[in-house]
Amino acid sequence: MTSLQSESGAASRVANEIRGWIVKGELQPGAKLAEERMRAQLAVSRSTLREGFQLLVRERLVVHVLSSGFFVRRLAREDIADLMATREVVECGALWTVNEVEASSLDRVETAVVAGQTARESEHWQAVAAASIEFHRGLVALAGSARLDYLIAQILAEFRLAYGYMEDPLAFHVTYLRKHETILKLLKENAAHAAAEYLRSYLTSSRIDLLVRVPE
Repeated sequence: MTSLQSESGAASRVANEIRGWIVKGELQPGAKLAEERMRAQLAVSRSTLREGFQLLVRERLVVHVLSSGFFVRRLAREDIADLMATREVVECGALWTVNEVEASSLDRVETAVVAGQTARESEHWQAVAAASIEFHRGLVALAGSARLDYLIAQILAEFRLAYGYMEDPLAFHVTYLRKHETILKLLKENAAHAAAEYLRSYLTSSRIDLLVRVPE
């Protein structure tokens, strides 16, 4: 492996780590990515850290403000609307490709449903949000497409930033946890297309609920 390949791999690992913190809610929209602290935490050089930041800039998770540094991105109202429209195309489209649901393929989806319920009981909304993202990734994984898996991972990581506008995130998520249970039930009944239509309605409601929380 060349030194260039090694540096590129290290930058990808940096991006993966920071992306994970964003998805878990450990880094909120608007948070500054303090370079010295992150260099120490991730044990990487300044150039590798900045290359990792640039990967996240291209994924629209981070912004660079000249003379100020790198920050977790804040989504605008139009970003959220567009992300929801994109999610509908990808998630519902993925379920429509599924003609038969194997019981073993639902393990990831069911695990996410249980994780969301457990987090709700402890009123840990960040964990509820992370479980919700895993649930939707699990739905798309049923299509068996590595490209769709990669695409939805990027979309949902960016969408996670929308929660920064919420004053009542737990109450928001509890409504949709119940809908996760309904979708899982439909999939267990081998009704993927019915699940896709139910999900379409779910995403429409979610878009409306989110946008009323976002300033004009």
